Amino acid sequence: MAEPAKLKPLIFVGPSRRDLQAFPEDAKDAIGLTLMRIQFGDRPPSVKPLHGFGGASVLEVIADDDGNTYRTVYTVKFAGRIYVLHAFQKKSRSGRATPKNHIELIKQRLKQAEQIHRQWLIDIEAQKRRPTS
Repeated sequence: MAEPAKLKPLIFVGPSRRDLQAFPEDAKDAIGLTLMRIQFGDRPPSVKPLHGFGGASVLEVIADDDGNTYRTVYTVKFAGRIYVLHAFQKKSRSGRATPKNHIELIKQRLKQAEQIHRQWLIDIEAQKRRPTS
């Protein structure tokens, strides 16, 4: 019998959780369901690589609601965890491209995620070395 897929934790960087929670209910539900599928290792069709980050380690979930587009950006770059980097409503000024200010914010939060992940790994190693009572 096959083992059930292990649920990877979602780690929200900066105010990304609060920003996602501010989306309209339908967009929030669609993105939430997609993130849950990602946690189980699935890659739903609404997930696309975010251009400018070299490959498929930074991805975005896109949801449309009432003529508006909502995006949530996350990374699977770090083993065992999924880091949600940014959630925002896409304004149509720049066509399909993600505006530069959002790209810069995502880059900053990707660096934060790397620091958070590095500390998490250090903490795990420290726990392994602790004697059990």
